[in-house]
Amino acid sequence: MIYFTNTLRSYYNFWTRRKALIQKAKFNCKTMPTLRTRIAIPPDEIEITAIRAQGAGGQNVNKVANAVHLRFAIAASSLPDEIRERLLKLGDQRISKEGVVVIKAQEFRSLEKNRAEALRRLQALVDSVAVTARKRRPTKPTRGSVAKRLEYKRRHAQVKAGRRSQGIE
Repeated sequence: MIYFTNTLRSYYNFWTRRKALIQKAKFNCKTMPTLRTRIAIPPDEIEITAIRAQGAGGQNVNKVANAVHLRFAIAASSLPDEIRERLLKLGDQRISKEGVVVIKAQEFRSLEKNRAEALRRLQALVDSVAVTARKRRPTKPTRGSVAKRLEYKRRHAQVKAGRRSQGIE
């Protein structure tokens, strides 16, 4: 009995390894996903100012400037040209008509956390534009799906035809 279970286990391992090898063989350069590249944004191109946060916060909110206003001029930046163009074309409300990214971070009570959050959001915005979408390869519907669709249309037409009035005879 032990021999049988070991045989089944080795048989299962063989097929799972085989499936993995087949998948790896199918995964060639053409289907390889685009890797997210992190583009470094020089800190001297970013303007960060501390402002007073809005909303609730008790007495402290009116005294301390803990919110962060981040400004990043896209046109004057040292980003690659294609990324700069994609950023300017992006219809994001944080990008002004002049091509300046304005991000306001006020979630946290400390200035350092808000500064880090604003920088993270800017990096995420730039990274989202850095990845290019793969071109879609158009495919034809299968013969079975076409037949299924036509059969459904025929059946539906019969149902609707049955609802029509037959007329006075």
